[in-house]
Amino acid sequence: MLRLLLYSLRPRQWTKNLLLFAGVIFGQCLFSAPHLIRSVTAFVLFCAISGGLYLVNDIKDLSNDRAHPLKKDRPLASGRLALFPAIIASVVLIPVSLIFSFLLSASFGWVALSYVLLILCYSFFLKHLVILDVMVISMGFVLRAVAGAAVIGVTISSWLLVCTIFLALFLALNKRRHELVLLGDEAKKHRKNLMEYSPFLLDLMITMVSACTLMAYALYTTSEETIQKFGSRNLVFTLPFVIYGIFRYLYLVHQKGLGGSPEHILLKDKELVINIMLWILVSSVFIYLG
Repeated sequence: MLRLLLYSLRPRQWTKNLLLFAGVIFGQCLFSAPHLIRSVTAFVLFCAISGGLYLVNDIKDLSNDRAHPLKKDRPLASGRLALFPAIIASVVLIPVSLIFSFLLSASFGWVALSYVLLILCYSFFLKHLVILDVMVISMGFVLRAVAGAAVIGVTISSWLLVCTIFLALFLALNKRRHELVLLGDEAKKHRKNLMEYSPFLLDLMITMVSACTLMAYALYTTSEETIQKFGSRNLVFTLPFVIYGIFRYLYLVHQKGLGGSPEHILLKDKELVINIMLWILVSSVFIYLG
């Protein structure tokens, strides 16, 4: 049962919480042990919170997941995990994690609480509203970035938040497109608002958001605020990694039929993983060496 519970917490999707480290990296605190420890603690707490919220979502969507070609194999949907222990785990995990979040930092605790309320609203209501559903998902990513900055007491750049919003929208729209193509005529049975979308509409949105993401990042790297903060104009040379990452992801979605699980792509696609690691390495050099 413990193994099935852990699987239901979706540890693969905890990779999304790595966004919390943006604060310590871009706040130039990566080599400060106290700040790094606080960031790691915040990451663990957010993983616990998001895991509990995934359980809530699985409990809420149990009947729909059983009709889904992929989600039907989840422990709850398949019947391998009983409903009662899943409810107990979520009821315990989320409040306890929130308590420790406030103990770690009041500002971090408020951001974590906001994230919990946002995702609960999404699970029970907002996921059924067309367009708002993907916007709420993007706000979840933004709150992760804000939480990472709040826990160490640094101010996150407005440009970086804009980049996060557009990148999150890019991932969410590609996920919706994958769901729509995968489910086909059965999409309405799984989630009614999927029928409000079409592959053509989603492709238009994805094209616009892709362009906005690249433009926002380019403006961030060349803004005077960024140059003065890091003492270097070289951050613009990380732009090719971002361009390749966006194009590679689009290639995987349109040519390989992926996109339903962003964390799966980030863990499995070797080229994309190497590109992200190189971006982190080169960015860190420019940020910390000037």
